[in-house]
Amino acid sequence: MARITFTGHLRRHLDCPDMDAPGATVGEVLTAVFTANPQIRSYVLDDQGRVRKHVNLFVNGAPVTDRDFLSDPVAEGDEIYVLQALSGG
Repeated sequence: MARITFTGHLRRHLDCPDMDAPGATVGEVLTAVFTANPQIRSYVLDDQGRVRKHVNLFVNGAPVTDRDFLSDPVAEGDEIYVLQALSGG
């Protein structure tokens, strides 16, 4: 299982504790997380199932490259981080 962690900013708005979830890809892990906690989905993904513009995902510190289909591989013990990207001046 992979460990998924949400930033404190998201936790202020949602009940999204760190959790372990099964899956061989980022998408499979997120599906398991969304099954356990459906309200998180709309904060992370848009209506087409793509990562929202102002959300960043990392696997073991490296940015996820497939923001459309979430096919980046995940291995046992990997860590996935979900962060809200900040913009502005």
